[in-house]
Amino acid sequence: MDLSSELTTLATTGATQLVGAISTDTWPAVKSGVLALWRRARPERVAEDLEEAREQLLAAEESGADAAGLRVLLVEEWQARLARLLVTHPELADELRALVDGLRASGGERPSGPVTMTAHVTGGGSAYLAGRDLTVHHPAAE
Repeated sequence: MDLSSELTTLATTGATQLVGAISTDTWPAVKSGVLALWRRARPERVAEDLEEAREQLLAAEESGADAAGLRVLLVEEWQARLARLLVTHPELADELRALVDGLRASGGERPSGPVTMTAHVTGGGSAYLAGRDLTVHHPAAE
């Protein structure tokens, strides 16, 4: 089964929200939601893996290590895991979507720290970068 762009986006958003919540007060609720999702499909080691990710990130933040780099790696890891889960159990997409929407509605934490965005444009093209919402309006061609 191919992973549709909608499910890929959902897995990426879910992973970003998951990792963003690791070092916050919302972690117990997020962990519980992720565990409930996985228990229906593949319960093996997920609880241990979530705790290991949390311990590693908290240790990196405390020691001054590259916590931002670790966050990126954790998002990539959990995005892949969520994507595989959705490929093998597409019926869980609505549950993951509800979890992500719940995090957003409750002001779910976003990864903190600096963000660097770079765009290189050639040939008269345009680049639009945003840390959040972005709306671009182009005047109608006359």
